[in-house]
Parts: sequence; C-alpha cells; structure tokens
Amino acid sequence: MLVHDLTGVFPCTIAAACLRTGPDGILRYCALWQKSEGDESASPLGQASRSSTSAVELDSEVRIGKAPCGLALETDEPVQKRIGTSIVLEVPARSGGSIFAVLSLSMPLDVPSDTILEAFATLRTAAQMLEDHALMRARIMAQREELREFPLGTSGFAGAASSPGSSAYSGLEYGTQGSEHSPLSWCGIVGNSDAMREVFTMIERVATTDASVLLLGESGTGKELIARAIHAKSHRSSQAFIAVNCAALPESVIESELFGHEKGAFTGAFERRRGRFEEADGGTLFLDEIGELSPAIQIKLLRFLQDHRFERVGGNATLHSDVRVIAATNRNLQEAVDAGTFRADLYYRLNVFPITVPPLRDRGADILLLADHFIAKFNRENTRKIQRISTPALDLLTMYHWPGNVRELENCILRAAILSTDGVIHAYHLPPSLQSAASTGTEPVSGLDAALARLEKELIVEALKLERGNVAAAARRLGATERRVRYAIQRYRVDPRRFKTKL
Repeated sequence: MLVHDLTGVFPCTIAAACLRTGPDGILRYCALWQKSEGDESASPLGQASRSSTSAVELDSEVRIGKAPCGLALETDEPVQKRIGTSIVLEVPARSGGSIFAVLSLSMPLDVPSDTILEAFATLRTAAQMLEDHALMRARIMAQREELREFPLGTSGFAGAASSPGSSAYSGLEYGTQGSEHSPLSWCGIVGNSDAMREVFTMIERVATTDASVLLLGESGTGKELIARAIHAKSHRSSQAFIAVNCAALPESVIESELFGHEKGAFTGAFERRRGRFEEADGGTLFLDEIGELSPAIQIKLLRFLQDHRFERVGGNATLHSDVRVIAATNRNLQEAVDAGTFRADLYYRLNVFPITVPPLRDRGADILLLADHFIAKFNRENTRKIQRISTPALDLLTMYHWPGNVRELENCILRAAILSTDGVIHAYHLPPSLQSAASTGTEPVSGLDAALARLEKELIVEALKLERGNVAAAARRLGATERRVRYAIQRYRVDPRRFKTKL
C-alpha cells in the first residue's frame, strides 16, 4: 500500500512507510507524506518522496530525525499513542520474527475515534499484506534453492516446460523462453509441490507394469497428461497412445468408436472401420470420463479387460488386441456403484491402481510455476512478449481457489496476456471471478461477521462493475461515502482498475 493512498482516505498530518534496507539494518523512509504548517498541500520533502517512490523503489536518502516509525521499534508492538496534539499509529511488519517495515500515521486529536480505529485497522491489514508477501518471497527462494539439488536428467525430472534459468522466481518476473528439460517439470507435467511429487512417484511405480490405472480427480486437473506420462514411461512408449472422451460421444456411436464395425452393420456403415482398441494395439488406450458409459458398453468393456477379446459391431469374428487401458473420471464411481449406475465388477477391474490427481488449490507451490509455463507458451506462439506479473496480480492468483483447476489458470493467463499492452500482467487484467468474495479468503471464516463481510464485498464489486471502476460513482450508487468505499476496497483488496476493461 502506497503512503499517499492512506492520505486520500484519512485526515493525516504525517503518513510514512519505512523499510529496513542495507547491511546496517536501519529503517529508512521509502515513502513519506507530510502536510506543511498552514498549507493544505504537502511539503516539498513530502512531495519529492511521494512522487519519486513506489512500493518497490526505495529512496534510502530520505531520513527525518525523530519523525514517525520509531515508536513501534521501541515497543516491538503496534502502537497507538498521543504525542502532543496528535494521535500516532504505528504497525510493524515482520519477517522471520524481526521487524522489516513499519507503517505509520499521525492524525489530529480532533479526528473522530471511529476514524482512528479504521485507520489502525487499515495499517494492520497493510502490514499483514507485507508479511504475507515477504513469506511468499521466502518460500519461492527456498523452493528455488531446493530445485538446484536436482541435476537435470535425474529421477526422471525432465520434460517439456518452462526453464527456471530463464525466470526470475522472485514472485515478480517470469521468463519467456521455454525449455525441453527442466527440474520443474516431469514428462511434460509442470509442478514441484509435494502432492505432485507423490503422483510422479506413483507413475514411476505403475508405468513398468501392464496394470489397469484409474485416474481420479476434478475436471481440469490434467488427468490426460498423467495418462500420457504413464505411457511415456512404459515399454509401450514407442506404440500408439489414443485418447477417447466417453462423454463427448453419443451412446449410438461410442460402441463403434471403441470396437469398430463391419460394412453394412448399420445405416451409413459403407465400409469396415477399425475401432480404437485395434488402433491402439501394442500401445495405450485412455478412456476419459469412464463413468459416462452406458450399461451395455460397460459389459463389453468388462469382457475386453478380462481376456482382451472383442467383436466389431455387426461382426462375428473374435479379435484380440494387446492394449493397456487407463481410465479417468471426475465422478465418485463408488457412489455410482452403490446407486447401480456403474457395474461393480467393471469398477474393480479398472481400479487396480488408482491415482488421485490433486486439485490446483492443493498445489499452491505450483501456481507460479504453471503461470510461468503458460506465459512462456504464449510468448512462443505469439509475437507479443509478456515479461512479468505484477505483485497484486500474483496475490490474486495465489489466493484464488481455482474451481476449474489448471485449465482455468491457463485460460486466465491467456486472457490476461492478450489484454496486456505493456508486457506486464496487472491485477485488472485478470477475470472478475478472481475478485469475488469466495476467491480470496480475506473475510472472517464464519459467523455473522463473515456473512456481512461477504455481502459488503459483493455489493462493492458489483457497483464497481456497473460503474466501470469509478469509485466515486460506485459510492453514489451504494449510497455510501467515497471514503468508506475506499476503505472497504483496501480491506478486501479489490483493485478498481481491473473493472475498467470490459471484453
């Protein structure tokens, strides 16, 4: 949060933000706003600091004797004190137990108490955001060091993905060059989280066998990529890999698609056609959305799994095909078995070696890696060059719950990359769904306060949408003061600028 953002909301006489910079560990102002006596404008020093600094550009030369930001250092706690004719509010932000920044406001004594409480709460929120960002940076750097321990080509950690060498994994900038070998990917699957490492281990164990595999997971988690990885690691890798989406084909077509048909088997069958089981002979057949198969097709599939024999539609000859079957579903097949809509014997045949593919919300460490990968892919396929993702946009990406999983993230990055005009993906380039109350988890967890917070945020977001990001107009629409709306915007971390763009 920039210091002058606070000055537009609260009647401050002094507002300051200090960061600990350099080896001496001294707190220096990175931003300062100070009202000159008898003048409504900012002092020259305040103007210079305010205009020449930002959240990431520090002016280490600005030092003001015993001005704000010293009390919190002395007490090592948030401070609210009366000093002379002012109320001073200070909140420290910590990293590793030590104070690395202090946010401070000095307000006149005649300011209403509710305004002081609001200002103090705002400072606390801003300090928490700083701490969260510092923690995220620390985790990314630790992950980067951990990845250096994996030499390329060991443990199978090689595949098609973006190169960490071309990326600044500081949480701010992303590389634009893809690489065919990266310790962040495995057989084309980008990820380094514990959940995905466990999946990689299971793939290694089952790939060398011919056991049937059942992939379980939500839509968009990358189950087909897992199936392709199993095929690539198996002795069948030189043979065909064929994928069939069972939900995409009507019942009248699926049998012919899988098992083939003879000439004249039905209207329109003008010639013999080989089915997918024949075409995949010696290789792997991936059956996605297996839970959508009709009972009749389930029986025929069960027979094939038992002895690898089948007949074409309209034919009498029994054929044999050496195919490994990998099935996938986003449904709970055990519940379908209990309900009588899926055969129990087929379920047990398929469920020899189940692998649960984790949703993206359980792969928090992989979100930035995947975003990097999709940006590199976009840059390779287009003449545009996206160089980095802004910090507010990163916050939204990492806090969102991703109900559409990796597929939704890819579409989100593609949309943002298309909208970007300066080589940077900003928060306002991201879809509106990332700003919803359910996406960030910034409101209280439960109870009346949670319900009220969700409602307030939803109303503000809706008003900003209708007014195309105009805060003053949104406040008028809501019948509230602009100051109150701006405070709520800061509290819920809503970026009004992103509503200015409308596809």
